[in-house]
Amino acid sequence: QVQLVESGGGSVQAGGSLRLSCVASPYTYGRMGWFRQAPGKEREGVAAINSADFTIYADSVRGRFTISQDNAKNTLYLQMNSLKPEDSAVYYCAADSQDLSLLPYRYKKWGQGTQVTVSS
Repeated sequence: QVQLVESGGGSVQAGGSLRLSCVASPYTYGRMGWFRQAPGKEREGVAAINSADFTIYADSVRGRFTISQDNAKNTLYLQMNSLKPEDSAVYYCAADSQDLSLLPYRYKKWGQGTQVTVSS
């Protein structure tokens, strides 16, 4: 059974950067993504990538966040730059979707999440 373990979250000031990692064991999937959920809000898609390294992004993060993967390490990354307070949320790694999507319900496998807090 595939496990997804996120790391890299933390607290930063606005304008700062963080890099999230998600290690998939024992193997990765062809389509993986990052999602986030703030208190009182629905889970939303942030970025997703497929095996051809084709990527999609939510409008709110395009140009600031970059999703990438290292298949040799079974690791998915999310580089987050120019962070804003509204980026504060629990960030989740997800896998096993039929297509490249930012819709949470399309993904079957989820990590436990890592907290990102951005202060103004």
